[in-house]
Amino acid sequence: MTDPLPPQARRTRREALLASARAGSEVDLGTLLMDYEAYLTLLVRARLGADLRSKADPSDVVQATFMDAHRQFSNFRGATEAELTAWLRAILAGQLALIMRRFLGTAARDVRLERQIQRDLGSSSRALDLGLMADDSTPSQGAARREHAVLLAEALAQLPEDYNEVIVLRHVEGLPFAQVAQRMGRSGASVQKLWVRALGRLRDAMEEVGYRDA
Repeated sequence: MTDPLPPQARRTRREALLASARAGSEVDLGTLLMDYEAYLTLLVRARLGADLRSKADPSDVVQATFMDAHRQFSNFRGATEAELTAWLRAILAGQLALIMRRFLGTAARDVRLERQIQRDLGSSSRALDLGLMADDSTPSQGAARREHAVLLAEALAQLPEDYNEVIVLRHVEGLPFAQVAQRMGRSGASVQKLWVRALGRLRDAMEEVGYRDA
């Protein structure tokens, strides 16, 4: 669910939740983690691909990640949102590695798999931010950029499924239009028209989650 607070108030709220969670509040920890549901779900979708998504529901993977985060939270030593998102991506990587080992067998048994998935998730997160954000940010906005990928994920979650899919395939997975069309079962021309419409809807959704003011 989209957070109705403006960006600065949202950051202050999350910092307060993080401090409270570190002081032992299970309720505030749960509230804090749910703020990242759309972000982690998007990363799961981008990393698993259509074949594995048919075997493992992204929402179930995210819930398992949250359960691990609850269990491991006493080990978290960070104090910023960037550190928290990186920590959550590391836990998510562990969950994804379990799924790949289960369904891909020997091809996924390399001990380096989890580290590679973690790197891939970081790349997907950066692709989400850099691929869709405007280039007119100022140096004073630098500190706030740490949450842009999270805001973008929230905005994407508001879009219809086909709009969401075309943007994820094009900008997060970095596929050319021909491959996007193949994955979506559409013609190249229809995919490009869909992409233009999707970007327009995304801009509106980004305004609603406060992206432009972040």
